[in-house]
Amino acid sequence: MGQKIHPVGFRVGVIRGFDSHWYFSKKGYGPALLQDHKIRNYIKGRVGLGNVSRVEIERAANRVKVTIFTARPGAIIGRGGKGIDELTDFLNRMIRRTDPTNVVQVNVTEVRQPELDAQLVAENICQQLEKRISHRRAMRQAMTRCMRMNGRGIKVQVSGRLGGSEIARTEGDKVGKIPLHTIRADIDYGVATAHTVYGSVGCKVWIYKGEVLPERRLREMDAAAAAAPRKKDRSDEAIPPAFAATQAEIDSAPAAIEAAPVPVVEAPVAEVKETTGGEA
Repeated sequence: MGQKIHPVGFRVGVIRGFDSHWYFSKKGYGPALLQDHKIRNYIKGRVGLGNVSRVEIERAANRVKVTIFTARPGAIIGRGGKGIDELTDFLNRMIRRTDPTNVVQVNVTEVRQPELDAQLVAENICQQLEKRISHRRAMRQAMTRCMRMNGRGIKVQVSGRLGGSEIARTEGDKVGKIPLHTIRADIDYGVATAHTVYGSVGCKVWIYKGEVLPERRLREMDAAAAAAPRKKDRSDEAIPPAFAATQAEIDSAPAAIEAAPVPVVEAPVAEVKETTGGEA
């Protein structure tokens, strides 16, 4: 009972990938992991709540590639690229404390449908809670937008001193279906915290976008389709000698019919006998 697993981590290696792409030995793993954590915390703290969906970090030799997925690229890039230059300079100074040869490259990728991104939806609800908007209204608006963008299902849960009540409680709502036990189901999960005047209010969001067949299953299906025997095309087969003459006659028949003159057959004219008035 009550043993819940992170929906994204549950699907890593099946339909999802890692947010960090690098490999280190046992000695360098800890510092690299701590460095990734500091980079993500700084970026989210600098950009603000409701803008950053996730941050992917890729390391190769002495290059560190940081990709920021955001719903508002302009807020990060800044006017004339000033904001992204300042961010790159700070990250370079942070990383070069451990290795002076490291170079940071920052890329910004836009999230096309923020209504279907669970982290952005959770942070948006928390922003509204901090502005003293009713939690029920914020939840229903988020669910309506998600279903309008062809989401298959969404579940929202908020917990804390809702509405400033003395006793903290948990409330949730759900639309559509959320198959958490189906590994091939593409379920996005996000969690955020709203710091209200009454205390902290947490928000969790699950969004179901549909089923995704794993790559291995797709490869197996393609291999099975390629190995299946196909129907023979009989138009290219050679005609047996016994039927060659018959086939030649059939092919030449339309031309012979067109060239042959059409015989004219005169219909016999019946003789009419003249009768007098006295004869019957």
